[in-house]
Amino acid sequence: MGAVVAGTLSGIPSTIDALVHRRSILESTRAAGTLLGRRSIVRGAVAHAGMSLGWTAVLTTALPRHHEPAWGALAGAGIAALDLGLARRHWPAIAALPTGAQVADHIAFGALVGTVLSISRRADAGARS
Repeated sequence: MGAVVAGTLSGIPSTIDALVHRRSILESTRAAGTLLGRRSIVRGAVAHAGMSLGWTAVLTTALPRHHEPAWGALAGAGIAALDLGLARRHWPAIAALPTGAQVADHIAFGALVGTVLSISRRADAGARS
């Protein structure tokens, strides 16, 4: 559930940035398609979904049991450094995207995964008591 929520909503910062600067809101999706060979919305959606699932699995395992949204946001910043650092060296379409918006998307992703995880952990604890 965290991957779906975070993967869907974490693109809000870059979407707002694209709208404000009158760029296509699908540009980052198309750019992500280059991770799977070429620019396309379908390939970009598949690449994004795969990365969202993978990073959600990592965060679900790694985030501490308290203050998950804050820890998730911090982890999202780290994921941004890793993801964007690698991607910008190897995929020019990703390097061309606005850095600040992409970092904000990653931070939002981590915070959203942390929020869903926190809610889930509380619900599990309530069910056990």
